[in-house]
Amino acid sequence: MASVGQIEKLYANYKGKAHFYVVYIREAHPDMEKNKFNIPQPKTLEERQKVAKEFAEALKLTVPLLVDSMEDAVGKAYAGWPDRVYVIDAEGKVALKGGPGPQGFAPAVKAAPAALDKLLADSK
Repeated sequence: MASVGQIEKLYANYKGKAHFYVVYIREAHPDMEKNKFNIPQPKTLEERQKVAKEFAEALKLTVPLLVDSMEDAVGKAYAGWPDRVYVIDAEGKVALKGGPGPQGFAPAVKAAPAALDKLLADSK
């Protein structure tokens, strides 16, 4: 998955300067034959956590991984489905809101360094 590689690169460049998280939300494409992982939609938090862990291991994810609640609180609050990039400042305000993925993902990753650099410069 190219998107994971892009986030990993961004994380590698900023991990000592900013907090990074991947939030595993509800499955975007459950049970699809073309889905590399062919994952059924988890029905419990424990199932979601297990799937998230397997996903992270399969993709060798080094970015810290959080798992959304079964009520999809994060996914709903940030319109994260199927994927989206956000940069949040130190006060909790949105500094960058990428478009919904997959089309909005790459442009948001490309814009993230400028947003992060500005926030880091402003915090000095």
